[in-house]
Amino acid sequence: MGTTVARGHRAGHQKNKTRERFNKAQGSRFTGAIDKQVAESVAKMLGDIPVVKSSGRTLRPAKTDCVEWGGVRIVGGIRPQNFDVVYRPDGPRIAYDSKTLNDLKSVGKNWQNMVNDLATEAATVHTRFPYAVVAFAVTIPGPALGERQRADIIRTLDRLSRRADVMDQAHLAEVISLIVWDPDTGAIDPDIPSADSRLRIERFAKLLYPHYKERYKGLPPHEHGAEKEQSDGVEEDDDE
Repeated sequence: MGTTVARGHRAGHQKNKTRERFNKAQGSRFTGAIDKQVAESVAKMLGDIPVVKSSGRTLRPAKTDCVEWGGVRIVGGIRPQNFDVVYRPDGPRIAYDSKTLNDLKSVGKNWQNMVNDLATEAATVHTRFPYAVVAFAVTIPGPALGERQRADIIRTLDRLSRRADVMDQAHLAEVISLIVWDPDTGAIDPDIPSADSRLRIERFAKLLYPHYKERYKGLPPHEHGAEKEQSDGVEEDDDE
């Protein structure tokens, strides 16, 4: 994934968007663009399999072997839950969801509730499908991220993204990325989180791939090497 986001989603909508906030429709377009990129990246990792837009109504994939995006229903151990990107050839193997906080008020009021949502979504998948790889991306425009919350959010998300083994606690996720971006340029902040943080979006694929490889290598539909040993430059990340 690149280092800019949502430039195309600013054009033509300036009068409806303040510097620190999307309206509901803009937020949906913004996260949808990210979700599609994640789906395409996962599909490439799995051997260039098809990417299919989900209807949101079926509990089975639209094709035998595909990555779905756009509201995919998983019936987990706690509750049914929609995820933005899912790979489920025999039940969910990869489940990804994106979250946004749009302004100072939203961050201050809702970030802890968002963390609770992340933990619950991870747990509802892992309690029924412990081998599944659960990933999240949290996007916040830079002007909306106050200094008081910044350290707390980074520390909490880092702690929540440490599920390295199928026996680890169910509420943890395997991968979480924090995307802090400039609404004027679309550029991702190179310093928040720090360059060596596991929360950097640039490390998303490098952290996700080893989990999937360890749990599913050689199993159908990969018994003939369908998934790539190293996905076009995606090397395994040592930070677990």
